[in-house]
Amino acid sequence: MPAAPVDSDETQSQTPPILPLPPVPPSPDIPRGVAPPVPVIGVISVPDVMRLSTAAQQAEHVLGGRRDELAREAQKEQAGWRDEQQKLQAQAKNMSSDQIQQRERHLQERVISAQRDFRNRNRIIQEAAQVSLGQIERELVQIIRQVAGSRGMNLVLHREQVALSQEGLDITQQVADQLNKVLPTVFIPAANVDPEVLAKSGTMPTTADVERQQQEAPAPVVAPAAPPAATHH
Repeated sequence: MPAAPVDSDETQSQTPPILPLPPVPPSPDIPRGVAPPVPVIGVISVPDVMRLSTAAQQAEHVLGGRRDELAREAQKEQAGWRDEQQKLQAQAKNMSSDQIQQRERHLQERVISAQRDFRNRNRIIQEAAQVSLGQIERELVQIIRQVAGSRGMNLVLHREQVALSQEGLDITQQVADQLNKVLPTVFIPAANVDPEVLAKSGTMPTTADVERQQQEAPAPVVAPAAPPAATHH
């Protein structure tokens, strides 16, 4: 069947009208300003700095262990749900409908409660990671600025976004060494501490508190740092 002719009035109504725009004020000339400094460029690989950071390794070791433990407990709980469901199916023929519904309701309540608990524990681990890595990132910004300034650099680019650079421009290793000297470890909230509650209490430990704890307790075992990545040439 041929297509119905398009109503010209309808087509015109669907075409957006061209509205006149009010005049805009002319932009005045801008006085000549001071020319920017000649760029002295450096490059850095922040991912490599984090891999070389003993504090980042410490956080990954501790929090990775908590994630693994949570995953194991979740798998164990899920296996319990399946076993309970299979038992219910096997015993259903000897149970009344009310008994079956009650067992199903209890199982559903158990699943919902466990899922809520796992979500909350996962949130706590993620927020503990934010607390830990946030300390490193804040210190890293200062150290990059200091290292760049000490070498007369006024522009530092991410090495991963640079197609070509010479070895002398790369400050990754120097920044990592300084970071490990200034911040070898970080404060990590305990596994049973909710970072949100800790933050609201106003008792979040400071760097000084962490250093005092390190002096009072044995130093944590930290995996050896990975070798530095090759510099792009």
